Amino acid sequence: MEKVKPYAFSTVLDTTYDDAVARTKAALSEQGFGGLTEIDVKATLKKKLDRDFRPYVILGACNPSYAYRSLQAELDVGLLLPCNVIVYQTDDQKAYVAAINPITALEVIANPELRRLAEEVSGKLEQAIKSLA
Repeated sequence: MEKVKPYAFSTVLDTTYDDAVARTKAALSEQGFGGLTEIDVKATLKKKLDRDFRPYVILGACNPSYAYRSLQAELDVGLLLPCNVIVYQTDDQKAYVAAINPITALEVIANPELRRLAEEVSGKLEQAIKSLA
């Protein structure tokens, strides 16, 4: 697993983009995350701007229990939910996968309870990304 960006957990897989998307969804599910949203960036840019782009998806991952607890601690935290996970095809035809680090994302809200929850969610997302390698 790469840890070059303090705001994300990431890895590069020597596999196809489609396989990486499927494996990422499975790894997230194993950690208790479901998919709330899935944005096909390539298709959206083609449709809206008639621009070609590499295969790229943004997955909105949500663990309902943690989301509920977070909203109980700070109602406006919904501005920062769900946790985004990206998968895209690299220039050398590999697959890059990254998940937001909730600790970094939630630092903008000074709430000790949210910090504790972010630490727990961070561990689960990091484990999901690690399991892909």
